[in-house]
Amino acid sequence: MKTGLALSVAAILSMAFPAMAAPVQASRAAAKDNRALVWFDNDFLGPGQSNLQALIPLIRDPDVNLLGISVVTGDQWLEEETQHALRFLEIAGRSDVPVAKGAQMPLIRSLPEMQAWEARFGPIPWKGAWNAVKAGRNYHPDQPELVPPMPEGAPITKPVAQDAVHRLIDAVRAHPGEVTIICAGPLTNIALALRIAPDVALKAKAIVMQGGGYDMQAARVLANADYATDFNFIFDPEAAHIVLTAPWPKITVVGNVTTSARMTKDVAERIGASGTPTARYIAQYARLDQPLWDEMAVAVALDPGLVTRKFTARMDVDLMPGAGYGTAQIWKEELAPHRGEQMVEVVEAIDVTRFVARFVAQARQ
Repeated sequence: MKTGLALSVAAILSMAFPAMAAPVQASRAAAKDNRALVWFDNDFLGPGQSNLQALIPLIRDPDVNLLGISVVTGDQWLEEETQHALRFLEIAGRSDVPVAKGAQMPLIRSLPEMQAWEARFGPIPWKGAWNAVKAGRNYHPDQPELVPPMPEGAPITKPVAQDAVHRLIDAVRAHPGEVTIICAGPLTNIALALRIAPDVALKAKAIVMQGGGYDMQAARVLANADYATDFNFIFDPEAAHIVLTAPWPKITVVGNVTTSARMTKDVAERIGASGTPTARYIAQYARLDQPLWDEMAVAVALDPGLVTRKFTARMDVDLMPGAGYGTAQIWKEELAPHRGEQMVEVVEAIDVTRFVARFVAQARQ
């Protein structure tokens, strides 16, 4: 019998061993990976802090396939953030997750420009990597390559060789319509990806960002002004504008709501009591009373059912050189200027009790 060279291995096996055909097909079905595909972009201030703690749901949820992590300068400089992220993943036993280094500077904004802006409109309480030198803190605004001694220890693992922007582009193109991008830092990496490969927006499944706070002026007076400053947009306004005006299938903004849950002493102690390496890390380095900003953004991205109140609006960023530079602007449909701003889903409230309970359970693992 002439079978021909075009016959597949499966076809040959089915003819020679008919009983094996069904198991082969079954094994293929079983091999299908139905986990949610996620890319996480963040500025990993460490050790501890919201930025790094936000990794916990992504590396503990069995239904999540974390394709990679991209690092961007924001709360700290790029190099030290990368080291903190690598070390946390080592401690958590997930050094298999690729970590890629992205943008070291915003697209346009610079420290001298920000200082000139502050001289005219008032100080920005938190400037991240550009925080002025201060006794007892490891701020080094003029030394971007410096990595101060790391209390948690230096990592052994290294970031991948490919830069974060191109690795993100490759990940989205490899899985069209499947990758959710979660951004919890300045949006520089995402903006650069869109400038190099505009199709990234259309080929992604969705983008969820921690930022886009609105009506925060009263909170700057009545509460912690630092916690009422939309740092992720203010640090790189042009990047936020590029991202918000790209044609994503879905944009979710988790801004004001992220101050509704905090790392209380009780939460830290409940986590620490389990004694796992991750739990001990949280117990030692978590910053008490800090909002669970990035953790909440990740939680909403993975489980939109947590959201109890939301609204939709057109959103963009104020790029005029005035007091509102870098702040989010929102309009209802009929009042929007329609200059590229997209419709976004703005989260107003979530089930905080369920969110905190799930985070504690995952952090204890």
